[in-house]
Amino acid sequence: MKIPTTLKHKPVIVSEDYADVDGRYAGKTDVQGLSLGLAQWNDRGNVDISAKVWRYTGEKWSRQSEEMPLHRVLDLAILICQTKLHFKEAYRHPKMYDEQNPDIGRIGLQGGAMTVSVCKDNDMIDKDIDLFFEALSKDDELLSERLGVLSAALKEMAINAGPKNHGTKKRRVQCVAFLLMQSGRLFAADFPLRPF
Repeated sequence: MKIPTTLKHKPVIVSEDYADVDGRYAGKTDVQGLSLGLAQWNDRGNVDISAKVWRYTGEKWSRQSEEMPLHRVLDLAILICQTKLHFKEAYRHPKMYDEQNPDIGRIGLQGGAMTVSVCKDNDMIDKDIDLFFEALSKDDELLSERLGVLSAALKEMAINAGPKNHGTKKRRVQCVAFLLMQSGRLFAADFPLRPF
């Protein structure tokens, strides 16, 4: 399905017919496309790029379509990688996490850090974490395929990276690559990085 170009988000790079590859929702989803483009919240003289998930109700483009800045998309990818790393070793804890220290990762970004932790404020965390692990395991093949594709793209970016390519976005790409290396989806020899 064609992504509209007349709405506030202005698509530049698109993936149309996404409904065919939308994970376990393929063929029965309202998500019809993905795009990278000019953000709908742009003001005159200030241009941001955003990622958008396009939902179609069957009659019109839905207000449920999500749009977010690119750094948040990368941060979500980092969160997914860190989560998969946690659950790779979670069996060592009776409740799938260390109750005394629920932090499972601290990712250095922008001179600060993004802390990743099990949500102890969730009153049902002991049951929910089991359900989460079960769902994560069920989707492992879908996720691993996508992580493999991401790994290859990161490797290609590293090969083509020039000395002028510095900054926060590069740091997020490095974080994702580092996490993929830790989870065995990317090998250090293919993607040389300094330790964080």
